[in-house]
Amino acid sequence: MIQAQPTAHASLYRDPSLFAFERRAIFGRSWLLMGHQSELAREGDVMTATIAGYPLIVVRAAKGIKGYHNVCRHRAGPLFDEDRGNCGGALTCRYHGWVYTLDGRLRNARDFGKAAGFDPRDYGLFALKVETWRGFVFVNVSAEAPALSSLLAPLDKRLGKRDLDGLVHTDRRAHDIACNWKVYVENYLEGYHIPLVHPQLNAEVDATKYEVAVEDGVCFHQAPTRNTGGVYDGLWAFVLPGLGVNVYEHGMMMERMVPVSLGTTRLIYDFYLTAEAAADPVKRQSVISTSAIVTGEDKWICERVQTNIDAGVYEAGVLSPKHEAGVAWFQAFVAAAVTA
Repeated sequence: MIQAQPTAHASLYRDPSLFAFERRAIFGRSWLLMGHQSELAREGDVMTATIAGYPLIVVRAAKGIKGYHNVCRHRAGPLFDEDRGNCGGALTCRYHGWVYTLDGRLRNARDFGKAAGFDPRDYGLFALKVETWRGFVFVNVSAEAPALSSLLAPLDKRLGKRDLDGLVHTDRRAHDIACNWKVYVENYLEGYHIPLVHPQLNAEVDATKYEVAVEDGVCFHQAPTRNTGGVYDGLWAFVLPGLGVNVYEHGMMMERMVPVSLGTTRLIYDFYLTAEAAADPVKRQSVISTSAIVTGEDKWICERVQTNIDAGVYEAGVLSPKHEAGVAWFQAFVAAAVTA
C-alpha cells in the first residue's frame, strides 16, 4: 500500500518572501515559451512577455532569433511596449531614445553628451538564451541552462512524427485568476476534481480512471472517453514550470501559466488549428468555447481555494496516491528549487 503524502505548507501560496525567492529559483532558471516563430517572420518582428516579473523580448534579427530583457541599459526604460509588432530594424527605448541594433549592441545614446569613461560597447542589452522546438520559441534567463531539447525529449518521443508545421495560429485568449500560480498548476495536474467541477468534461471522460505519467520534466495525462471507451487520442501534457501542451483532433493549444504577482496568475492560450479547421468558423468557435467553459470552472474553484488558504486556518493536507501523483511531483520540484 502506498504511503499517504502530506501536501506543501500553505505558506508557499501566500508568503511574499517565498514568492520572490521562487521567482528567481524557478522562473529565472527555466525555459519559458514566448510564442511561435511564424510570428517572427520578418526581420524586426518582435514578441514580448512579462513572466514572474521578468520583462522579456525576442526579435527576428538578420542572423536568427535573438532574446533580451526588455530593459534599456540607460535607466531601465522599455524597448518595446506591445505584445507583438515590428520594431523597424532597431530597438529604441521608449523613455530616452537609446537605440540598439537587433543583435543587442548600443548604436546611439541619443543626445547623451560627452562623458569621460562612457564606452557604448559596455552597454549592450542583457541577453537571454534562445532555442526553438518544433517551431516554438523559448527563452531562458540563465546562461547556464541545459539544452531545451533535454527538457522536451519525453514530449518529442510521445509526439513522434506528428506534424505541427502546417498548423495555423488562429487565436490568443488571456484569463486572469486571483490565485497563486501553484494553486492553478496543481489543479491542472489532477483529474480528481473533474466530477465535481467540470460537468461537461466529466460527461466525456471517465475521471475515476484518470492517469498521469511523469517523465523527467513532463507530466502526461490520459483518461478513457465515455463515448468510445477508448483512451483520449490526442496528447495532454504539462511541462515544468508552467506550460500546458494540448494536442487534439483539429490542432493544438499551448497554455502558458504566468505568475503576475503572489496572488494573480494569467493564463495565455494560443490556439493553432489545421488550415481546414481554422477556415471553418463553427469548428474554430467550438474549440475556443469548450476551452473557455473549462477555464471558467477552474477559475472559480482556484479562487475559492486561494481565499481559504489566505484565511489562515488551513496549513497542510494530504495527497491521494491514486489521483494526485502529478501534484506530488510538482510540489517536490518546487521544494527542491527553493531549497537548492
